[in-house]
Amino acid sequence: MIAKRGTIPQAPLQGEGARLTASPLKLFDKERSPEIVARKIFLGALASMNRYQWLIVVLLVTALSLLYVHGQVHGYDDRIITDMNSLDTRGWPSPRVAVVFGASVYGNGDLSPILADRVNTAIELYGAHKVDRIIVSGDARHQSYNEPKAMYEYLISHAVEPKDVIVDNSGRSTYETCLRAKEVFGLNRAVLVSQGFHLSRALYIANQLGLDAVGMAGNMKTEQEIDYQGMREWAAELKAYLNLHFITPTASLEDGKAIN
Repeated sequence: MIAKRGTIPQAPLQGEGARLTASPLKLFDKERSPEIVARKIFLGALASMNRYQWLIVVLLVTALSLLYVHGQVHGYDDRIITDMNSLDTRGWPSPRVAVVFGASVYGNGDLSPILADRVNTAIELYGAHKVDRIIVSGDARHQSYNEPKAMYEYLISHAVEPKDVIVDNSGRSTYETCLRAKEVFGLNRAVLVSQGFHLSRALYIANQLGLDAVGMAGNMKTEQEIDYQGMREWAAELKAYLNLHFITPTASLEDGKAIN
């Protein structure tokens, strides 16, 4: 370059100054954003962790996830009723329906204590004129094992009119029972009958599926079997959350008609 007379030739800019002059947008490079920097720091920290530190992280994330799911599932606990006198269904459209969830039946056809507690609670609701119909829902896949049939026979032997009992032979899970109550039997509102440890999950599933439900808890609360079931519920809660939000299970929507 030829300098004008009386001026001093300027040396070309070098280093950082040259980069700022040539490309000021470099100051706003995406790689310099706080999010990218934080991500690089986080990934670098993970890369330097040993197997024990990784195990701690995995356990921590798992525990936090379970606590989150537990909180979501128990979001309807205020709908669990333990005193039948506080259940007011007088303003509900007729027929008012109770849904009883199946549980183990013994080989001789007798109801297990948990199932007997549920069915007896439904009988009390019926006798107190809190409900007009009772759906008994459970597993009936095998000829030698039929939960709804055992519940039906128990109900009609305890002063419940046969015409007021609806048998659901395809309620093989809490999810299926709630879904069928809504989609097959046409319920918009229902009283779910079970024990307190199970009602949290049942109410979560039902209300998430669009069935406006309250829960009537049975009287069985302190037996050792209930303590075991309460621990088992943690895994069942995770399954319910996944079924509702990520992995929709297959369910039969046949073999039934709307209640009127």
